Formats: sequence, C-alpha cells, structure tokens
Amino acid sequence: MTEADAPLICSRKGCRAAAVWELRWNNPKLHDPARRKTWLACDEHRQVLADFLSARGFLRETLPLT
Repeated sequence: MTEADAPLICSRKGCRAAAVWELRWNNPKLHDPARRKTWLACDEHRQVLADFLSARGFLRETLPLT
C-alpha cells in the first residue's frame, strides 16, 4: 500500500478512526490570509478539534470530507 492508498484518519492524537470532516484553518500571524491548512476529523473529534482552533482564532471552515 502506498501513502496515496492509505485511508484518511482523524488528526486527533491517538485516534485511528476514519476521517469524515475537513477543518480548514490558518494562523493569521504566520500565513497569508488565503492559505488554508487542513486537519481531518472523525465524527467524535470534530467538535474538539474545531473548539481548539476556534479558541485561537484559526478555524476558517468545516466541511464534509469528499
């Protein structure tokens, strides 16, 4: 299996669940306003990861993973 074939998993530390959400964010102190970084999330950890990014003013959008 190549890296391209590997399943997409949640970005939460220790979680191995399949990702179903894409949390798009950027740090305005470091990144151009148009740049988006991505964390992946399972249903269980979507809100935890979103809350972490939101508390820092980083979260830009949450989308279903396609």
